[in-house]
Amino acid sequence: MAPATESTAAAAGRKRKKPHGPSKTLVKKRSNPESSSGKKKKEKHKHTAHKEKKPGPTGPHAKKPAEPEAAAGDGAAGGGFLLSASMPPARQLEFFLRSFERAVKMRLSPLELDSYSEGCMVQLDEGSAQDVDSFGEHVKGAFGASWKEELCEGQVVEGEIGVGSPALLVISSAALRSLELLRGLKTFTKECRPVKLFAKHLKVEEQVAMLNARVNIACGTPSRIKKLIDMEALSLSRLKLVVFDMQKDTKSFNLFTLPQVSNEFWDLYKGYLDPKVREGNTRICFYGAVSERDITKALPPAE
Repeated sequence: MAPATESTAAAAGRKRKKPHGPSKTLVKKRSNPESSSGKKKKEKHKHTAHKEKKPGPTGPHAKKPAEPEAAAGDGAAGGGFLLSASMPPARQLEFFLRSFERAVKMRLSPLELDSYSEGCMVQLDEGSAQDVDSFGEHVKGAFGASWKEELCEGQVVEGEIGVGSPALLVISSAALRSLELLRGLKTFTKECRPVKLFAKHLKVEEQVAMLNARVNIACGTPSRIKKLIDMEALSLSRLKLVVFDMQKDTKSFNLFTLPQVSNEFWDLYKGYLDPKVREGNTRICFYGAVSERDITKALPPAE
């Protein structure tokens, strides 16, 4: 009978070893919180790193989001808005007069507004570029059938065509731009030399001497043009077309908005050009693109 007892006791002992089995499961379960804690630490670190990457209000990238808006408002992507091609003459005139009022800080009366006609604004071909190469063709179209007589003949006609009296006056914001536009008028200037009316590298006395002959084309900056008119060296008696070069500079300023130059331009216009436009003897031509922002400032939306 003794062997049977030992067998039973051995079996019982083997059975009692089973409770140690669950400890393996417990170890496995214990590892999960550690793993979870590790993940949380990684997530926390990642979140902190993400926060650190965000630029502050004074960070180097703080202004970047505003750039696309500025570009869109400035019309940079499409080169701006061609007033003389895309706007009807009446709307061009409204833009010009509103700009005039803003510049001189006064409102024109209804009687004064009635003295302007939309016929004083030149409409250019909508399908053509307004660059230096196309300038001559645009000017030829604006003068029509009489372009050769007005722009190419070089003789003074006593009693009819005096000295220093151009038929075409081009006003730019800078001397370099004036030279560029004159290159676009080679068709006309081969037979009749144009007069350069700007201060850079040119003395007033030299320009006075050049104006002592028949002049068909004059191109320059507002300050020097006004000075020569004041001196009675430059005459506007035969002026048929005045071109306002609206090309923007590197800071997006143009003839109407460039500090100092714009003041000189509006002084020139108010003192000498405005009476000619009101009389109907001189027409205005915008050349080049104007930003939508500048249009919006001067012109209310069309009804």
